[in-house]
Amino acid sequence: MNTDVTAYIARTKPWQAEVCNALRETVHSGLEVEEVPQYGKPHFVQEGRNIAVLHVAAAKVSFMVFDAGDVEPVPGLLRSLGSGDRKVVDIREGESADLPFIADLLRRTAGHNK
Repeated sequence: MNTDVTAYIARTKPWQAEVCNALRETVHSGLEVEEVPQYGKPHFVQEGRNIAVLHVAAAKVSFMVFDAGDVEPVPGLLRSLGSGDRKVVDIREGESADLPFIADLLRRTAGHNK
């Protein structure tokens, strides 16, 4: 695991760090990825391509996946960005990340990177 990513997570609020660490563990448990700080955010990279990124804002943690054009948005859980090729899960304080859903989402989208 990348020490810069660890430092990024350590600078967040305790609830955000808990969410980030759970998401990080979910990514690593299902995929062989490299952690790369890009644009000030932790990116998860597989075979040289971004597959996901963590972003911590004041009131939420966002987890975005790339190459998700074939994945339908889920109201209240998964929203589209831009042309729909990127999808985002937002987690706010007091909410739990749906880790099985995110693991399945990664499984479906990371395969497009090969």
